[in-house]
Amino acid sequence: MSYILSSLNEAQNTLNNFIANEDNIKLIENAIDYFVCSVKKDGRILACGNGGSMCDSMHFVEELTGRYRKDRDPISAMSMGDPGHLTCVANDYGYKHVFDRYVQAWGRNGDTLLAISTSGNSENVILATEMAKKKGMNVVGLLGKDGGKLKDMVDVPIIVDCKVTDRIQEIHIKLIHIFIEGIERQIVPEHYA
Repeated sequence: MSYILSSLNEAQNTLNNFIANEDNIKLIENAIDYFVCSVKKDGRILACGNGGSMCDSMHFVEELTGRYRKDRDPISAMSMGDPGHLTCVANDYGYKHVFDRYVQAWGRNGDTLLAISTSGNSENVILATEMAKKKGMNVVGLLGKDGGKLKDMVDVPIIVDCKVTDRIQEIHIKLIHIFIEGIERQIVPEHYA
């Protein structure tokens, strides 16, 4: 049973360390501002990541296109998880291009990309970020460890400074929920009156 308490304490410490860095709060606000700016200008939010981060990107998008806590109009958002696209591009161009081809096809100037990588070094997420910048998009990075290469490539690098991937992912999903609430507070403020 000691591993259960140890795991919970480790999760709590990771969150406490993240909160203790006051810069993280400002970065979260900046990320929300980018998302809201895209939505208000009739733009899109795109999201990508690998493995658990792919699941997080899908969770983010389904809360935006579906509902979060209350009914509202859907928010234009897309996760890069279509298996037809992924397998086609991986087969024809290589796995490293599964996200940048998607951004090239769907991204527009003024859109915002949520790039999720617990290492900050996922090659396909790096290439998606490069493509997003070429298209005039803003990029929010949900990153881990030391932020990797992506920390200097994205507009808003939110880094969970931890070496354990699952702890990083736990903070990432919390941040995704905060993003959604922050977006809604500006798009449908009456939900929070």
